[in-house]
Amino acid sequence: MTLSRNSFIRIAVVALLAALFLSGCNIVKKESKAPTLLKAEEATQAELMNEVNRFARVNSMRAKMDLKFEDNSFAQFGSKEVYRSADGEVVVQRPANILLKVSVPVIKTDVAQMTSDGQTFRVAILNDGGSGKYKKFVKGTNNADYSSLQESLNNAPDANGAVKESVNSFANLRPQHFTDAMLVRPIDTANVYTVSTIFQVENDETQNKKSPLYTVMRGYYMLDEFTKQADGSLKIARRFWFDRVGGIRLARQQLFDAKGEIDSDIVYGAQGNLSTNAEYANLPLRIQVTRPKDKYTMSLTYQTPEDVRIGSTYKPEVFVLQNSWNLAEVDLDQKLREATAGKPTANTNTAARP
Repeated sequence: MTLSRNSFIRIAVVALLAALFLSGCNIVKKESKAPTLLKAEEATQAELMNEVNRFARVNSMRAKMDLKFEDNSFAQFGSKEVYRSADGEVVVQRPANILLKVSVPVIKTDVAQMTSDGQTFRVAILNDGGSGKYKKFVKGTNNADYSSLQESLNNAPDANGAVKESVNSFANLRPQHFTDAMLVRPIDTANVYTVSTIFQVENDETQNKKSPLYTVMRGYYMLDEFTKQADGSLKIARRFWFDRVGGIRLARQQLFDAKGEIDSDIVYGAQGNLSTNAEYANLPLRIQVTRPKDKYTMSLTYQTPEDVRIGSTYKPEVFVLQNSWNLAEVDLDQKLREATAGKPTANTNTAARP
């Protein structure tokens, strides 16, 4: 018996469908591990705001810390490889004062000291690994933008090499970057706050990689702070992340610039007791500050949390570093004026920068 072309095609289609059906019955299902969804606690907006204000009760602090710099961290000090890890002594006081001393572990030799009084900053580089060319006393204004100065020096073939390197190293460094991390500003009733939630897949490096708790889905509350603008619009200023697992914990703070871009991304580690005062229990024992635009990250870990001194009052001069070492001085504001002299006004304006 001969089959027509159409009959042959119909038989082939039926055979193909039968084969697919039969093979489908024998498919072996492969298991894939999904992130473990962790139980998320509930909190109200008022409770989240109260937690921010609890952090803000710290008005001043003096502590010894382990400092770890990553990426371009110590390019600002001219000796990135030599001083990658260091000992630090930090004094902070509201509203925005800081003194930071950096020294080499074991031999306790000072590498750098820096201060900010909230308006200006000063940085003394005391040890650069031996060459001496980075040993400078640099001062400037916190909210100044020195990018035009950097460009001017980079394009000037006869510019002093040491000055050029100093400006490029320190123009983006602000001691103030760390005051916002250690002295969380309280809630401001003049601002607008909103709450949202997010779930994020994370790896817990403290767990065995084969553990079901290694890859988890963790829930967060996000408390966003908006400032009111003259035209009635709102602009984001801060975002607080609250870990919802096992309680409510302030885990992260992000600070935004005038364009809505992240200036500082601050991560708070596990909590413990600072000082021996029960009022300062459950505060972070480790703080990591990342400055995306400035291309560095610094981690600060309290060496002995119980020895941290909280609540003392320090005189204003503590936060204005003096050049007692007679180091060569680099005044960034003066260099900026010289670099922009005679240029159109549009190029001489300095943009606000925290």
